[in-house]
Amino acid sequence: MTVSDEFLAYLIDQLSAWGGVTVRKMFGGAGLYRDGLMFGLVADDVCYLKVDDTNRDNYLAAGSAPFRPYPDKPAMSSYYEIPPDVLENPEELIEWAEESLSIQKKGK
Repeated sequence: MTVSDEFLAYLIDQLSAWGGVTVRKMFGGAGLYRDGLMFGLVADDVCYLKVDDTNRDNYLAAGSAPFRPYPDKPAMSSYYEIPPDVLENPEELIEWAEESLSIQKKGK
């Protein structure tokens, strides 16, 4: 897993109207944080957001796949890839990110 500085800068720019988003690099990837909680992760220049039963269907309907760090192991069904059209629309991306952050806050 790798992540480029250019892709991380793009993500931060897309989320800039929301404010307070930080990135922490780890294990060759990166985590997206707000309010001290990780709501997203980045691996191989693909961004994934936290999901649960409240929002998973939106990702499935968009054809998104769960994060799969190892091809020979089960996927992590708690993080799904952001659909490309959502990633390219800052307002919609922020809505999806807010849902993911809310999920993390509930689990606290």
